[in-house]
Amino acid sequence: MFAVRSPARPEAGSGGASAHAADHGPDRRPPRLPRGSGPLLLLCLVTLTVLAAGYGLRDPWPPDEPRYALVAKEMADSGQWLFPTRGGHLYPDKPPLFFWAIAAAYKLLGDIRLAFLLPSLLASLSTLLLVYDLARRLWTRPVGLYAASALLLSIQFVVQGRVAQIDAMLAFWVTLGLYGLLRHLLLGPAWGWYRTGFAAMGFGIITKGVGFLPLLVFLPWAWAHWRQWRPLRRIRGSVWQWGSGPVMLVAAVAVWLLPMLMVVASSGDPALTAYRDNILFHQTGERYVAAWHHHKPWWYYLVAVIPLFWLPLTLLLPWTVPAWRRRLRRGDARFLILLGWVVLVVSFFSLSPGKRGVYMLPALPGFVLATAPLLPGLLRRRDVQALAFTVLVLLALGLTGGALWLASGPRILDELPETIPWPAFLPVAVAAGTALLWALPGPRRGVLGLSGFLLSLWLVVGWLVQPVLDPVRSARPFMAEVGRRIGPDAQLGLLWWKEQLVLLADRPVTAFEFRGRPREVVLREALHWLDARGHRWLLLPTEQLAPCFDPRRAIDLGERHQVHWALVNRRARTTACEGRPPPS
Repeated sequence: MFAVRSPARPEAGSGGASAHAADHGPDRRPPRLPRGSGPLLLLCLVTLTVLAAGYGLRDPWPPDEPRYALVAKEMADSGQWLFPTRGGHLYPDKPPLFFWAIAAAYKLLGDIRLAFLLPSLLASLSTLLLVYDLARRLWTRPVGLYAASALLLSIQFVVQGRVAQIDAMLAFWVTLGLYGLLRHLLLGPAWGWYRTGFAAMGFGIITKGVGFLPLLVFLPWAWAHWRQWRPLRRIRGSVWQWGSGPVMLVAAVAVWLLPMLMVVASSGDPALTAYRDNILFHQTGERYVAAWHHHKPWWYYLVAVIPLFWLPLTLLLPWTVPAWRRRLRRGDARFLILLGWVVLVVSFFSLSPGKRGVYMLPALPGFVLATAPLLPGLLRRRDVQALAFTVLVLLALGLTGGALWLASGPRILDELPETIPWPAFLPVAVAAGTALLWALPGPRRGVLGLSGFLLSLWLVVGWLVQPVLDPVRSARPFMAEVGRRIGPDAQLGLLWWKEQLVLLADRPVTAFEFRGRPREVVLREALHWLDARGHRWLLLPTEQLAPCFDPRRAIDLGERHQVHWALVNRRARTTACEGRPPPS
C-alpha cells in the first residue's frame, strides 16, 4: 500500500540483457558517467563531508584506536608486516589486514594523526557505493539513491566510519561479498562476481575472523530456489565453476596465512608458535564459544543495539514489517534473501556469549537494502512525517536542556583542562540550535528535518565536539608532562601501561609486557632495566609502587585514563626488592 512496486520492465543494468553482457564481455566504448549521475556524485560529496568532518583534529582515542594505531605504526616503522606487535610485543588478538591499511596510510602521509582514520573513511564510502549499486540493480536507480541515503543517515554507519575500529573495513568486505554473491544468485549467472564475493570473504577473514558471513545468504536463497520464488533463475555451472569460489576464498586468506605459517614453521621460535596458536584457535572458535568478556544476554542486540544504532530506519518498523510480510506472501525472493540473511547474521552473533554493539554493523547494509524499496511510499505518509518531526523536536529540547546544564558550570567542567579551545556548552548549544532550525519546515517535512539534523550533527561533532574532548581523551598532554618532568635526555620505561601512552610519548619507550605474566616477573625485568646505566625513569600506576618503590620518593602525576600514575627512578627503590636476580 505504501511501498513502491517493482518495475515491470527493469532498467539497464538491473539484471536484464545489458547487465548480462556487462558481466561476460568487455565494453570497448570510452568510459563516461551514467545518465543521472549528479545525485550520486552529490551524495558521495555529502558522505565525504560527514565522515571527514574534523579529520586530523584529534588523536586516537581509547579504548581501541590507540591500540590499532600503535600496532600499525610499529608495523610501518619495523617493516614486520606478518606479525603485528603492540609495544614491541606480539599482538595475536586480530589478523593484520586492517593494520596493513593504517600502516600504508601512515607510510604515505607520514603522520599517524592523519593516517589512522583513513581506512575506515574509505571503507565506509565504498560500502555506501556498493549498497547503491546493488539496490539499483535489484530495483531501480531511485531506489539505489534511497538505499545509499538511508545508509548514510544510519547512526552506526557514520559512527564506525568516523573511528579507527576494524568494523568499518569488515563491513566493506562483508558487503562486497554479499554484493558478489547476489549479482550471481539473483541477477546472474555472473561467475566473475561469484568469485569476487568469495575473495572478499577471504579478505574479510584476515580483517576480522567473521568475514565469512555472506555465506549465510545461501540458506534463504536455497529455500527460495526450492519454492521457485521470483525473480530467481536456474543457474547452471560445472563443479569447477561452483568450486572456484571457495578456491578464491582460500587464496585470499593465504595472502597472509601461508607466509605466516611458513615463517613460524622454519623459525622454531616458541613466541611465534604461541602467536600462531593464539590467533588461529584462541581468538576464533574459542572466543566465539566461550568468550571471556563482554558477556550479554541473547536478546542484547534486539533490545539494546539495533533499535538505537540502526536509527532512523528502526522508526519505520511499524510500517515496514507489514510491507515485508506482503512481499514475502507474493514470493519475492529479493526480500526473503536479504531479510533472511540479516536474521541469520543477528542470530549468529546472538548465540555467542560475548557481544558488542559494533558486531551488528555488517548486517546493517542488508537491512537498508530490504527497506529501501519501501521508502518512496513511506515518505508520502503523514504519520511517518509526523513521527520524524516529533523525534526531531524531542532531540532539540534535550539538547537545549543539556546546553543550559553545561552553561550552569557543573563539576565536570572543573575536570577539563584549560587548553580546551571552546566553552564546553557551546557545541551542545550549536547542536540544539541546528535541531530547532531543521524543525522550522514543520510536521509535513519531518523526515527532511530529521535527516538534515542528523547530517548537520556530525559536522558539529567533528568541528566542535572533538576539539573540546581531545585534550581530555588524548594522552598527548599527559605524555608531554611526563617528558618535561624527566628531561629530554632521560630514558622512559612503562609498567602496566596503556597503548595511548606508548603511541603518544615524546620519545621511544621501553614497554614491559604484562598481559598474562606474573607480577613478580614483570617487576624483575623492570628493575633490571632501571638499574642499567643511564638516566632512566619508570612510569607506573601508584597502586603498583609497593613494595619495590617508596611512594614518598615518587613523582605523583595524578589520574589520567582512569589510572593514578607515578614516576620513579633508582632513588625511589626500597630494600624490599634488592638482590633480585636478573630476568632469564
